[in-house]
Amino acid sequence: MHTSIATRVKAGSFFDLGRQDPALTRLREDGAERALPFALMEHLVKSGTPYGDYARALRSAPVHVAGAAFDWYAAELPAQIAEEINLTDYELVEHTEEHRAALTRALERLATVHPDGFARVREFVRGLLWVRLKPGVRISSLTSSSDPALPYVIVFSEKAQHHIPPNTVSTEPSPLFLAENLLHEGVHQSISFHVLSTQVFADGYSSKTSPKIEIAWRAAQGVTRNQFWEVDRAFHATCVYNQLLRFRRTELDRDDLTVNERACFQAAYDEGMPAVRYLMDQLELLGEQFTRHGRELLAGLRRQTDEL
Repeated sequence: MHTSIATRVKAGSFFDLGRQDPALTRLREDGAERALPFALMEHLVKSGTPYGDYARALRSAPVHVAGAAFDWYAAELPAQIAEEINLTDYELVEHTEEHRAALTRALERLATVHPDGFARVREFVRGLLWVRLKPGVRISSLTSSSDPALPYVIVFSEKAQHHIPPNTVSTEPSPLFLAENLLHEGVHQSISFHVLSTQVFADGYSSKTSPKIEIAWRAAQGVTRNQFWEVDRAFHATCVYNQLLRFRRTELDRDDLTVNERACFQAAYDEGMPAVRYLMDQLELLGEQFTRHGRELLAGLRRQTDEL
């Protein structure tokens, strides 16, 4: 039985960027590998929009860490792509030495201290979108995000150096907080790959009609959709919490944290433990929403949760 989310991309599968596919082959032959994830988005969104061709306008600079290379995108994000992944209020930050140093330190922390987490990020992340709000936009900035419609690409802002979602905020930036947010989105991508490749939810399941799970700790946000989660959203969150709580525990067991970093990780750990246990209990009550394979995944999640 496969009782955990896949940690590797299956060769020859839809998500294999090296497979023989006319659109992918053309981009590879043209030296536009940075646009490969956007070519996959064309098939997932089914809008007829040639996202891969639009993505050619993006520049990228490689970030090399522990034998892995990530495309750090620059230039203006094409409007068609920004609209599809809800980034119309954002622009890409300039590539400064300060930004590169922070990003490199975060990835190096994953590689040296959290090798399993880094292996997941390396496998399921290729592109990095470091964004900021456009001038004049008056909304709260995202911390980090990823979209199942855009495989291999994660989004984050300066806030990711200060914020451990949902509620831990630091006045001091830390590459360790950025490392957690990069891992957070890499885990989301791995879950999305698995759910899109393998039937996890029962026939007829739909996010639109899903039973809702009340999320009491999000009540203060005042947004209804954040207070009541669909089964698939809760499943994602439970998988992510299991990984991030291990990340936080590992950090807390080290002796090289600043006083502020330790306090923030402790607060996030203490908040996350009851949250993941609650979500696990709620998902098990809704087992009929899953396939046999999905219920096997739940059993694996239960074991992981009990080991925390």
